[in-house]
Amino acid sequence: MDETARLLLWLALAGTAVTFAGSAAIWFMDEDRRIRRAFRNVLKLPADAVLIANGRGVGFNFARSLAAVAWDQGAWCLVYRIDELVGAELIVDGEVRARAYRGEGRRALERTTPGSGQVTLRFVFDDARYPDFEVTLWAPGDEAKRNAPSPAEAIQEANRWIARVEAILRRASPPRPAAAPPPAPPPQMVARPEPAPRSPQPETETPPWDESPPVRSRSAAPRREGPRTRDLFEDDEPDEAFS
Repeated sequence: MDETARLLLWLALAGTAVTFAGSAAIWFMDEDRRIRRAFRNVLKLPADAVLIANGRGVGFNFARSLAAVAWDQGAWCLVYRIDELVGAELIVDGEVRARAYRGEGRRALERTTPGSGQVTLRFVFDDARYPDFEVTLWAPGDEAKRNAPSPAEAIQEANRWIARVEAILRRASPPRPAAAPPPAPPPQMVARPEPAPRSPQPETETPPWDESPPVRSRSAAPRREGPRTRDLFEDDEPDEAFS
Protein backbone atom coordinates (compact mmCIF):
# COMPACT_ATOMS: atom_id res chain seq x y z
CA MET A 1 0.00 0.00 0.00
CA ASP A 2 2.78 2.34 0.82
CA GLU A 3 4.57 1.49 -2.40
CA THR A 4 1.41 2.12 -4.39
CA ALA A 5 0.88 5.51 -2.76
CA ARG A 6 4.45 6.45 -3.33
CA LEU A 7 4.18 5.47 -6.99
CA LEU A 8 1.00 7.49 -7.46
CA LEU A 9 2.63 10.49 -5.82
CA TRP A 10 5.61 10.27 -8.17
CA LEU A 11 3.29 9.97 -11.14
CA ALA A 12 1.37 13.05 -10.01
CA LEU A 13 4.57 15.04 -9.56
CA ALA A 14 5.86 13.95 -12.94
CA GLY A 15 2.57 14.89 -14.59
CA THR A 16 2.62 18.28 -12.93
CA ALA A 17 6.20 18.88 -14.04
CA VAL A 18 5.42 17.85 -17.60
CA THR A 19 2.34 20.04 -17.68
CA PHE A 20 4.28 22.99 -16.30
CA ALA A 21 7.09 22.46 -18.80
CA GLY A 22 4.64 22.18 -21.68
CA SER A 23 2.80 25.33 -20.62
CA ALA A 24 6.09 27.21 -20.31
CA ALA A 25 7.16 26.04 -23.77
CA ILE A 26 3.84 27.07 -25.27
CA TRP A 27 4.05 30.44 -23.55
CA PHE A 28 7.65 30.97 -24.64
CA MET A 29 7.07 29.82 -28.23
CA ASP A 30 3.92 31.88 -28.65
CA GLU A 31 3.87 33.66 -32.00
CA ASP A 32 3.29 37.10 -30.53
CA ARG A 33 6.08 36.77 -27.96
CA ARG A 34 8.57 35.34 -30.46
CA ILE A 35 8.08 38.20 -32.86
CA ARG A 36 8.29 40.77 -30.08
CA ARG A 37 11.55 39.22 -28.87
CA ALA A 38 12.88 39.35 -32.43
CA PHE A 39 11.98 43.03 -32.67
CA ARG A 40 13.66 43.75 -29.35
CA ASN A 41 16.78 41.99 -30.63
CA VAL A 42 17.06 43.86 -33.94
CA LEU A 43 15.79 47.25 -32.74
CA LYS A 44 17.82 47.13 -29.49
CA LEU A 45 14.69 48.46 -27.71
CA PRO A 46 11.11 47.24 -27.32
CA ALA A 47 8.86 48.19 -30.22
CA ASP A 48 6.42 51.02 -29.55
CA ALA A 49 3.82 49.87 -32.10
CA VAL A 50 3.47 46.25 -33.23
CA LEU A 51 1.18 44.49 -35.70
CA ILE A 52 1.33 40.67 -35.70
CA ALA A 53 -0.77 38.22 -37.70
CA ASN A 54 -0.28 34.81 -39.33
CA GLY A 55 3.41 34.47 -38.52
CA ARG A 56 4.37 37.95 -39.72
CA GLY A 57 4.74 41.26 -37.95
CA VAL A 58 5.68 44.92 -38.22
CA GLY A 59 7.20 46.94 -35.39
CA PHE A 60 8.18 50.58 -34.98
CA ASN A 61 10.55 52.16 -32.48
CA PHE A 62 10.24 55.93 -32.50
CA ALA A 63 13.15 56.57 -30.13
CA ARG A 64 15.59 55.16 -32.68
CA SER A 65 13.49 56.02 -35.78
CA LEU A 66 13.59 52.40 -36.96
CA ALA A 67 11.05 49.96 -38.35
CA ALA A 68 11.36 46.16 -38.52
CA VAL A 69 9.45 43.44 -40.36
CA ALA A 70 9.49 39.75 -39.44
CA TRP A 71 8.78 36.53 -41.30
CA ASP A 72 8.30 32.97 -39.99
CA GLN A 73 7.39 34.02 -36.44
CA GLY A 74 10.50 36.17 -36.06
CA ALA A 75 13.00 33.74 -37.60
CA TRP A 76 13.95 36.34 -40.21
CA CYS A 77 13.80 40.10 -39.68
CA LEU A 78 14.61 43.14 -41.77
CA VAL A 79 15.21 46.65 -40.43
CA TYR A 80 14.36 49.91 -42.19
CA ARG A 81 14.66 53.54 -41.24
CA ILE A 82 11.30 55.16 -40.57
CA ASP A 83 11.95 57.76 -43.25
CA GLU A 84 12.14 54.88 -45.76
CA LEU A 85 8.45 54.13 -45.20
CA VAL A 86 6.56 55.35 -48.27
CA GLY A 87 3.01 54.35 -47.39
CA ALA A 88 0.53 51.58 -46.66
CA GLU A 89 -2.52 50.09 -48.38
CA LEU A 90 -5.54 48.19 -47.10
CA ILE A 91 -6.38 45.49 -49.63
CA VAL A 92 -9.61 43.48 -49.46
CA ASP A 93 -10.12 40.79 -52.11
CA GLY A 94 -7.45 42.41 -54.29
CA GLU A 95 -9.06 45.86 -54.10
CA VAL A 96 -7.38 48.81 -52.42
CA ARG A 97 -9.98 50.32 -50.10
CA ALA A 98 -7.80 52.71 -48.11
CA ARG A 99 -4.28 54.05 -48.43
CA ALA A 100 -1.86 56.57 -47.02
CA TYR A 101 1.24 57.67 -48.93
CA ARG A 102 3.90 60.23 -48.30
CA GLY A 103 3.17 63.58 -49.90
CA GLU A 104 -0.55 62.94 -50.54
CA GLY A 105 -3.78 62.97 -48.57
CA ARG A 106 -5.06 59.81 -46.94
CA ARG A 107 -7.68 57.87 -48.82
CA ALA A 108 -10.21 57.02 -46.12
CA LEU A 109 -12.00 53.70 -45.86
CA GLU A 110 -15.47 53.97 -47.41
CA ARG A 111 -16.74 50.40 -47.36
CA THR A 112 -16.38 48.26 -44.24
CA THR A 113 -18.21 45.22 -45.57
CA PRO A 114 -15.91 42.20 -45.59
CA GLY A 115 -15.31 40.27 -48.77
CA SER A 116 -15.00 36.58 -49.44
CA GLY A 117 -11.23 36.67 -49.76
CA GLN A 118 -8.45 37.88 -47.49
CA VAL A 119 -7.73 41.16 -45.74
CA THR A 120 -4.16 42.36 -46.25
CA LEU A 121 -2.21 45.36 -45.04
CA ARG A 122 0.64 46.22 -47.41
CA PHE A 123 3.56 48.41 -46.31
CA VAL A 124 5.66 50.09 -49.01
CA PHE A 125 9.31 51.01 -48.36
CA ASP A 126 11.89 52.92 -50.35
CA ASP A 127 14.11 49.89 -50.87
CA ALA A 128 15.13 48.34 -54.17
CA ARG A 129 15.51 44.77 -52.86
CA TYR A 130 12.52 44.54 -50.51
CA PRO A 131 10.13 47.31 -51.59
CA ASP A 132 7.02 46.04 -49.78
CA PHE A 133 5.82 43.82 -46.96
CA GLU A 134 2.36 42.29 -46.57
CA VAL A 135 0.62 41.19 -43.40
CA THR A 136 -2.45 39.03 -43.90
CA LEU A 137 -4.90 39.97 -41.15
CA TRP A 138 -7.56 37.53 -42.22
CA ALA A 139 -7.69 34.72 -44.74
CA PRO A 140 -10.22 31.97 -45.52
CA GLY A 141 -9.86 29.27 -42.88
CA ASP A 142 -8.95 31.63 -40.03
CA GLU A 143 -12.40 31.22 -38.57
CA ALA A 144 -11.30 27.82 -37.28
CA LYS A 145 -8.37 29.33 -35.36
CA ARG A 146 -8.63 30.16 -31.72
CA ASN A 147 -8.97 33.86 -30.90
CA ALA A 148 -8.94 34.70 -34.61
CA PRO A 149 -10.59 38.05 -35.51
CA SER A 150 -13.54 38.27 -37.83
CA PRO A 151 -13.13 39.80 -41.31
CA ALA A 152 -14.87 43.00 -40.15
CA GLU A 153 -12.55 43.28 -37.14
CA ALA A 154 -9.55 42.71 -39.39
CA ILE A 155 -10.68 45.53 -41.68
CA GLN A 156 -11.15 47.89 -38.75
CA GLU A 157 -7.69 47.03 -37.39
CA ALA A 158 -6.15 47.63 -40.81
CA ASN A 159 -7.96 50.97 -41.05
CA ARG A 160 -6.50 52.03 -37.69
CA TRP A 161 -3.05 51.15 -38.98
CA ILE A 162 -3.63 53.27 -42.09
CA ALA A 163 -4.26 56.25 -39.81
CA ARG A 164 -1.18 55.34 -37.76
CA VAL A 165 0.97 55.15 -40.88
CA GLU A 166 -0.26 58.58 -41.91
CA ALA A 167 0.81 59.97 -38.54
CA ILE A 168 4.21 58.26 -38.84
CA LEU A 169 4.73 59.70 -42.32
CA ARG A 170 3.80 63.17 -41.10
CA ARG A 171 6.19 62.82 -38.19
CA ALA A 172 9.05 61.47 -40.31
CA SER A 173 8.64 63.99 -43.12
CA PRO A 174 11.73 66.22 -43.49
CA PRO A 175 11.35 69.82 -42.32
CA ARG A 176 10.66 72.46 -44.89
CA PRO A 177 13.77 74.24 -46.06
CA ALA A 178 14.19 77.71 -44.64
CA ALA A 179 13.63 80.62 -46.97
CA ALA A 180 16.80 81.70 -48.67
CA PRO A 181 18.12 85.04 -47.45
CA PRO A 182 17.88 87.94 -49.92
CA PRO A 183 20.94 88.31 -52.10
CA ALA A 184 23.53 90.72 -50.83
CA PRO A 185 23.77 94.03 -52.73
CA PRO A 186 26.61 94.20 -55.22
CA PRO A 187 29.74 95.82 -53.86
CA GLN A 188 30.08 99.50 -54.67
CA MET A 189 32.66 100.42 -57.24
CA VAL A 190 35.27 102.60 -55.57
CA ALA A 191 37.56 104.57 -57.87
CA ARG A 192 41.15 103.76 -57.30
CA PRO A 193 43.30 106.82 -56.53
CA GLU A 194 45.62 107.80 -59.31
CA PRO A 195 49.25 107.30 -58.49
CA ALA A 196 51.19 110.48 -57.71
CA PRO A 197 53.45 111.67 -60.56
CA ARG A 198 56.95 110.59 -60.07
CA SER A 199 59.68 113.25 -59.83
CA PRO A 200 61.96 113.25 -62.85
CA GLN A 201 65.06 111.29 -62.29
CA PRO A 202 68.26 113.38 -62.47
CA GLU A 203 70.09 112.78 -65.62
CA THR A 204 73.38 111.13 -65.21
CA GLU A 205 76.32 113.28 -66.15
CA THR A 206 78.20 112.18 -69.15
CA PRO A 207 81.91 111.64 -68.62
CA PRO A 208 84.06 114.40 -70.06
CA TRP A 209 85.69 112.10 -72.53
CA ASP A 210 82.31 111.29 -73.97
CA GLU A 211 81.41 114.93 -74.50
CA SER A 212 81.40 116.13 -78.04
CA PRO A 213 81.93 119.81 -78.85
CA PRO A 214 78.74 121.70 -79.36
CA VAL A 215 77.82 122.33 -82.93
CA ARG A 216 77.02 125.87 -83.69
CA SER A 217 74.84 126.81 -86.53
CA ARG A 218 76.01 129.29 -89.06
CA SER A 219 73.34 131.74 -88.17
CA ALA A 220 74.48 131.84 -84.59
CA ALA A 221 78.20 132.21 -85.40
CA PRO A 222 79.56 135.74 -84.83
CA ARG A 223 80.44 137.77 -87.86
CA ARG A 224 84.09 138.52 -88.45
CA GLU A 225 84.80 142.18 -89.15
CA GLY A 226 87.43 143.28 -91.59
CA PRO A 227 90.42 145.45 -90.72
CA ARG A 228 89.38 148.86 -89.74
CA THR A 229 91.18 151.78 -91.58
CA ARG A 230 91.69 155.00 -89.89
CA ASP A 231 90.80 158.16 -91.63
CA LEU A 232 93.70 160.50 -91.81
CA PHE A 233 91.43 163.39 -91.47
CA GLU A 234 89.49 161.90 -88.62
CA ASP A 235 90.26 163.71 -85.49
CA ASP A 236 89.85 161.07 -82.86
CA GLU A 237 91.66 162.76 -80.18
CA PRO A 238 91.93 166.53 -79.72
CA ASP A 239 95.26 168.07 -80.28
CA GLU A 240 96.86 168.79 -77.06
CA ALA A 241 98.37 171.99 -78.45
CA PHE A 242 95.03 173.54 -79.03
CA SER A 243 93.39 172.29 -75.83
